[in-house]
Amino acid sequence: MNTLHIDIVSDIACPWCAIGYARLERAMAALKGELEFTVTWHAFELNPDASGEGEPILEALSRKYGRSESEMEASQANMISIANELGLNFEKMQQRRTANTFDAHRLVKWAGEQGQQTQMKQALFDAYFGRAENVSDEQVLLRCVESIGLDADEAKAVLASQRYADAVRADEERYRQAGVTGVPAFIINEQYMIAGAQEPDALATAFRDIASGTPNV
Repeated sequence: MNTLHIDIVSDIACPWCAIGYARLERAMAALKGELEFTVTWHAFELNPDASGEGEPILEALSRKYGRSESEMEASQANMISIANELGLNFEKMQQRRTANTFDAHRLVKWAGEQGQQTQMKQALFDAYFGRAENVSDEQVLLRCVESIGLDADEAKAVLASQRYADAVRADEERYRQAGVTGVPAFIINEQYMIAGAQEPDALATAFRDIASGTPNV
């Protein structure tokens, strides 16, 4: 059976990244018995300059995109509806604030060494979009660690150090040079890139094409 390796470039602060992975899960499930998959997550920071308690998300998005807060609220409401259909918790999506995700990315790297990279990423998505928690706050990060059964004391030691900082920066530089300017981005077998949170059927078709040697991406 063919195996496809998927490198996912994403940010914890990116709602389409959470949606994109949920759609990817459905595509992979639809291809069970036909293709096998391995997944590795890579860091991308949408808001690397965020600090402290951050800024209310609707204000920040309004300024970033030059649109009114009511327009941004409607856009966010659409994403909440999509997320709900996928079983994601986006309950507090509009109450969240901007957040620096660098330390969260370091913990995703750490969790990956223990085979729980995806679980860590999903716990962070849930904290940020489901509970509007500050994912740059140490206590929030440690609760996410505990929620997936990893050692909070070890995670605290990671946060107190500079471990995985170089790995996160290397991710960001590598994919910037590869032309990734937005997330999510899915790189298949280090050759083919699928940009954005594509529908499960579109992903499944693309994966079949790649596996058969007739890629259309």
